[in-house]
Amino acid sequence: MNTGVRTSRLHTEAQAVAMLDHGMTIAIGEPTPMALVRQVIRQQLRDLTVIASGLSLDLLIAGGCVRKTISYYAGGGFGVPVAPCFRRAAERGEIEVWECEEGILTSGLEAAGKGLPFLPWRGGVGTSLPEINPDLKLIRDPINGETLLAVPAIKPDVALLHASVADVYGNVQHQGGPGWIDLFLQRAATHCIVQVEKIVPNEAIRAAPWATTIGRADAVVRLPWGAHPWYSRGWYVQDSAFLADYLAVATAAAERDQPAGLAEFLNRYCHEPATHADYLERVGLKRLLALHEY
Repeated sequence: MNTGVRTSRLHTEAQAVAMLDHGMTIAIGEPTPMALVRQVIRQQLRDLTVIASGLSLDLLIAGGCVRKTISYYAGGGFGVPVAPCFRRAAERGEIEVWECEEGILTSGLEAAGKGLPFLPWRGGVGTSLPEINPDLKLIRDPINGETLLAVPAIKPDVALLHASVADVYGNVQHQGGPGWIDLFLQRAATHCIVQVEKIVPNEAIRAAPWATTIGRADAVVRLPWGAHPWYSRGWYVQDSAFLADYLAVATAAAERDQPAGLAEFLNRYCHEPATHADYLERVGLKRLLALHEY
C-alpha cells in the first residue's frame, strides 16, 4: 500500500560512493562530478569499466581505478589531443579500450535505456571501427536494405552526475539544462548518484517543475564547488591553471618517466583530503572565489 511517505535520498559523499564496488561499470557525466571522482580514487576502487571523457577519465586511470574505457574523447584539452595517462596505459596494454564515437556511445546507452539488445547507427559504416571493435556488427536494414552498424546496449551500473540543485527526495534540476550526455547516462544506468551545489526545499522544485531534469535519483550529495576544477553552469568557471598543473605532472609521468609530480598531485588532492571540504581547503578560498562566472 502506498502510504505517501517519501524517503530522503540525501547521502554523504562516502555513503554515495559506498554504492560502488570493484569491477563495476560507472559512467561520469559532464560537467564532471569531480568530488565523487576523487572519492572513487580515495576509496581505491579497482577494475572499473569507465564511461567518461577528458581529464576525469585520465585522473581515474592515474589513480589505478580503471580496467576498461568506453570513451568518445580521451583528449586532454589545452592542445593535448590525447590525455597522457590514457595514452600510456593504452599503449602498454594496461587498459582495454572500447573504441567508439559519440553516436555509437549514445546509441548503446539509448538501447540500454529502452531495454533493447542493440540499436542501429550509421556512423562508423565504411570505417575500420567494426574491425577494431568486434562488438560493433555490420547489419542489413530489413526495410531499405542499407548497411548499418548494430551497437550493443551499454548499461552502466552507476551514473555519477553533477547538477545545480536538488531536493532531498532526489528531484534534480540542472542550471541551463543537463550536460549533453547526462540524461543518456541516467536512463541507461541501474543507479544514479547526483552531486549538487545546493539542496533546496521540495517546494522550490515543485514551483518550477519544468526545470526538473532527473526525478528520484538514487542518491543526492550536497557538494558545493564539487565540479572543481571544471565548471558548474550558473556557479563558477573552470580553473584552467589547475588543469594545466595536472597535465604538466601527468605528461612528465607518462612521457618522461618522472612519476613523482603526479604521485604528489594525487596525494595532495585525492588521497590526503578525507572529505570534499578538506579538498576545498587545499585549493583555497581565494582561488575558488576568483572563478566567479560573471
